[in-house]
Amino acid sequence: MTEVTLTINGQRIAARVEPRTHLADFLREEQRLTGTHLGCEQGVCGACTILLDGAPARACLTFAAACNGADIRTVEGFGDDLLMARLREAFSAEHALQCGFCTPGMLISAYDVVRRLPGADEPRIRRELSGNLCRCTGYMGIIAAVTRVLAEATAEERAAAVTPRPIAAAGAGDEPDIPSVAAPSLRSASPRRPSWWARLKARFGVGE
Repeated sequence: MTEVTLTINGQRIAARVEPRTHLADFLREEQRLTGTHLGCEQGVCGACTILLDGAPARACLTFAAACNGADIRTVEGFGDDLLMARLREAFSAEHALQCGFCTPGMLISAYDVVRRLPGADEPRIRRELSGNLCRCTGYMGIIAAVTRVLAEATAEERAAAVTPRPIAAAGAGDEPDIPSVAAPSLRSASPRRPSWWARLKARFGVGE
């Protein structure tokens, strides 16, 4: 057993864990934070995404024993966060969730995009969320929700958001961040749906 001390959703936790225990299992089984979902358990689907020291991380690939001293935030830990509140409202308004299994990880990744890339356009949003898989929505509502929050979030809300711990300076060849500029609107003249929204219509009759 390995002794670890870490901060989870603002609360200091001391625990003893098996070296092989993954962080997702520790959060779900030991801390009862079941909002962190387990899907593929191979780091592919993104359902287990949490913030580790302020940056998105796959909880299913991270050993709990390696998180000594870390700050962890799960989807349950944003109760008073205005930026996450905007995302939750937008996900509901834009029909960005159906079964909801991917939603906790998707919200964490979307939170990171809105906080870190205020000038992200549609292709960049899609690229940033490409590590989170959804089998229900077709992604259009998710992109619309993130676009909406990028356009509406205030500088104060971004400033109050969870920020990553400082890391080493980027090396040569690393991709630079997008400059902080106003997010371009992807919406059409209709206030309800962006121009790239697709809708299928069909009509059929039922015989007596």
